[in-house]
Amino acid sequence: MGKKAEKAAGKPKAVVLCSGGLDSTTVLYHAIHEGFDVYPVSFNYKQRHVVELAFVQRTLEKLGIVDKWTVFNLDFSQIGASALTDTSLPVPQGRSTAEMEKSIPISYVPLRNTIFLTYAAALAESKGIQDIFIGVNVLDYSGYPDCRPKYIESIEQTLNLGSKYIDDPARKFKIHVPLINKTKAQIIEMGKALGVDYDLTWSCYNPRIAGGKIEPCGACDSCILRSKGFGEAREK
Repeated sequence: MGKKAEKAAGKPKAVVLCSGGLDSTTVLYHAIHEGFDVYPVSFNYKQRHVVELAFVQRTLEKLGIVDKWTVFNLDFSQIGASALTDTSLPVPQGRSTAEMEKSIPISYVPLRNTIFLTYAAALAESKGIQDIFIGVNVLDYSGYPDCRPKYIESIEQTLNLGSKYIDDPARKFKIHVPLINKTKAQIIEMGKALGVDYDLTWSCYNPRIAGGKIEPCGACDSCILRSKGFGEAREK
């Protein structure tokens, strides 16, 4: 057994959902800081911002855990109804945070977190893992229904009821949401304290090609919230 394997052998294991964004990357570092042996999970679901997976890989390579990474390939374009998976639908741009909170935006992907968490739980169960981390929050978010505390409580209960853990009193899924009540600025401050390299994260929903390079649009909800978060973090 190598030194890395020996070091991880005594740690509790956790599956961590990683999108490449600043939230999920902060959660990844947090889980490691909390002493978990992490198994990162990402999804290629035909999202228009699939470039985010390249940023996940860079972070995992930096942390030396890319060998534990699982990428599930799904085709959400078959579902449609979201600007993130249907390129005929425009990504909302230039909205104020007040506008973002008024209604569920077209960038919402139907039941995405339910599907993602189900895959993550299935992988966790197959490895005998009970802890799952996800970077959802209810502050500075774009109005998604699957980022709310009641949803997390419900899906945790459902996954437990539907897994083999239901017949094992010693085992139970626990979905960790350490960012649930944090603003983007607070998340960034938390991440900096953990050593997160935010240059290796991607937040844009609507990437563009400029000078032969992929760049963030700077105007979608995700770009605006990211910029707002870094601006507020600098002011403190």
